[in-house]
Amino acid sequence: MLLYLLDLIGVAVFAVSGVLIAAHAGMDLLGGLALAALTAIGGGTLRDVLLNRHPIFWVRDARYLLVILVASALTMVYVAFFPPPGQGFLIADALGLALFAISGAQIAEAAGLSWLIVVLMGAMTGTAGGMLRDVMSARVPLIFQQDLYATAAIAGVVAYLVLQKLKAPRGIAVSVGVAVILLMRLLAVVWGMHLPRLHLIAA
Repeated sequence: MLLYLLDLIGVAVFAVSGVLIAAHAGMDLLGGLALAALTAIGGGTLRDVLLNRHPIFWVRDARYLLVILVASALTMVYVAFFPPPGQGFLIADALGLALFAISGAQIAEAAGLSWLIVVLMGAMTGTAGGMLRDVMSARVPLIFQQDLYATAAIAGVVAYLVLQKLKAPRGIAVSVGVAVILLMRLLAVVWGMHLPRLHLIAA
């Protein structure tokens, strides 16, 4: 149930982020809905394909699509009457990243995969939808920008796995993993935190 709730909430907040980006890009209603859906289910779809989980999660359970429709509609109504919050997109994206990364890691963990694959599946589930959203809206994907993004997802999943290894209650492990990702992502946005850059030695 916890995994299912994480997935549904992650779908909702990523759908919100997709609509906000579509609004900033001047897309129409259909474009906003398409971008919301791509953001919300893109990472999970790629994860299910790679893990050979069929039917794909949103095909098996249409409630995911219903959540996308409701979250998108409510966001569209909001932006029609009020200006989008200045940092609203980044907050929604950070929360979606955190929830999807941990839920993706749990799915890979339940499949009995190695810890490295669990980390990779978690990070990919959290970042792939946002990458597709940014590419389709002609933006440089956040994962390729200077501040922490995929690194935050990896750190949160590792924290979750360490707590699981220490026999911590699953709810606590999930909460800490989500908190680590959310905190790192928001601190990266506020303070401009990033990994060290590569420097080439001049010949």
